[in-house]
Amino acid sequence: MPGGLLIIGAASTILALVTAEECQSITHIPSLLYGIVLWGWWGLIAGLLWQMGPKVPSLLRPSALNIVLHLIVGCVVATAHLVMLASLSLVVPEWKVNAPALVVLTDILHLNRFGIEILIYGFIFGLVGIVQFQLRAQRDAMSALELERQLAAAHLKALQMQLEPHFLLNTLNAITTLVELGRQTQAAEMLGHLNAILKRTLERNAPEKVPLSQELEIVENYLAIEQVRFADRLRVDIKVDPGALHSLVPCFLLQPIVENAIRHGIAHCEDAGVVEASARREGNRLRIAVRDTGVGVKGPRTPGNGIGLRNTRDRLAYFYPNAYEMEAGPMKAGGFEVVIDLPYERTG
Repeated sequence: MPGGLLIIGAASTILALVTAEECQSITHIPSLLYGIVLWGWWGLIAGLLWQMGPKVPSLLRPSALNIVLHLIVGCVVATAHLVMLASLSLVVPEWKVNAPALVVLTDILHLNRFGIEILIYGFIFGLVGIVQFQLRAQRDAMSALELERQLAAAHLKALQMQLEPHFLLNTLNAITTLVELGRQTQAAEMLGHLNAILKRTLERNAPEKVPLSQELEIVENYLAIEQVRFADRLRVDIKVDPGALHSLVPCFLLQPIVENAIRHGIAHCEDAGVVEASARREGNRLRIAVRDTGVGVKGPRTPGNGIGLRNTRDRLAYFYPNAYEMEAGPMKAGGFEVVIDLPYERTG
């Protein structure tokens, strides 16, 4: 962690310059030398502890054994530091005359000064330990968040893979039925719409958000396929505000809901049925509704369940955690309705 070493180096340099200035001047070589030895030593010790932290984190934990160990190390470090300070009189002429090395050493090894050295070491040990602990906690939290994100993305991809083959198999079954009935022209028409859907789907490398206009293209191609199957029994009504077309929505959001409306609603009607889809922007929210005039609660479906609706909820929870609403249930006038309210996000 070079950032920590830079901070330690900068702090020890500043303290050395301040000490030199207080002694006489930062341009005065003996004062500058004293400041460097006084605080450069502690900068070196702090740097060593900082480097040891990630490699041997147990040494910085506040245990009884570590306290005893660092007390011993602190005594050795303090003694070495005081000897270094005393030896300055051997290399600085003006100190050598006025303060012989033996006198300086005897004075500097005074119990009070030795205690101050131990306190400084303890302060450095505690500060480095606290900062290293906080950094490890942040790294662990970030690793946990990244793992959670990867798991959520994998789950979302699994949901996407579950939806697309489900839709594809249903469509291929419908095309097979048309061919068996001798309706080759209509089967070819369905294949054309299926091709358009697959081309759009294959352009997406992973589950993502797409403009609502692109999502509507898939829905329109899917509805064109279903209208070939149901002919006059299916009527479609799509109403989208121009301001909502550029809003981002999860890909394959509408198609499973529309498919549910047809399979569980319109398919069980003896007469013609209507599937209505609408989208409008309301301030910073986007409101999407899909309803049908099918059999409602009298039909074989269970409100809110099934692959389509269940996966839709899961995918909305991934893209908009605690920021979306989805209601699915029968209407009083008959039929079934799904309403989704989510944040408005404009493309680009």
